[in-house]
Amino acid sequence: MMRVAIMQPTYLPWCGYFGLMQAVDVFVLLDSVQFARRSWQQRNQIKAANGVQWLSVPVLSKGKRDQLISEVEVDRTGNFALAHRKTIEMSYAKTPFFKAYADDLLPLLDNPSPRLSDLTISLILWLKSQLGITTQVLRSSELGGSGAKGELLASLCRELGASSYISPPGSKDYLDETDAFEKIGVPVKYYEFKHPVYPQPFGDFMPYMSTIDMLFNCGERSLSLIESGIEVKP
Repeated sequence: MMRVAIMQPTYLPWCGYFGLMQAVDVFVLLDSVQFARRSWQQRNQIKAANGVQWLSVPVLSKGKRDQLISEVEVDRTGNFALAHRKTIEMSYAKTPFFKAYADDLLPLLDNPSPRLSDLTISLILWLKSQLGITTQVLRSSELGGSGAKGELLASLCRELGASSYISPPGSKDYLDETDAFEKIGVPVKYYEFKHPVYPQPFGDFMPYMSTIDMLFNCGERSLSLIESGIEVKP
């Protein structure tokens, strides 16, 4: 049995992202497809005293319209990392587990690589480790997949020897339009996530925040909370 999931690398992903990672044996970070500006690839949200606060990583885009995710470079002229660190500290300094994680997390925002994917993937791998997830993580840019959309996903699954592909529900429409998985004999199953509720500061619970929100508030309990929301359907 080798369950495979494939997702684009995103900036400080929400807990459902790690639920999908926990539900499979191999998790492929799809960094070999076109970058989408103002997407989750470069931003995410946290809960601050005044509500949702967006954290966005600026990127160099002039004259770079059709970049792959793996090619995108961070624009460091405005020192976004310092701004993000200050916002995170202001929002979470008084949470139960801030001190346990902040000293390791915050320096990662200063990743010296020019590549956005190196920044986002370093954070994903750090969060994976802190949560205690042992799933193997690979980059599609280091694999040999070919084609587009469903064909690309099936190609990567074939290369990895997948026994099943676990897809987020948002991909169902275009996967229904291809027989690429049928051709290689790999069944597609759909991942669903029921968002757990946990203690947060600043009023009523707000779902879909970055996973750092859960980690700072729940600590070692975070993975069991994530696991409680995982469901995989045929």
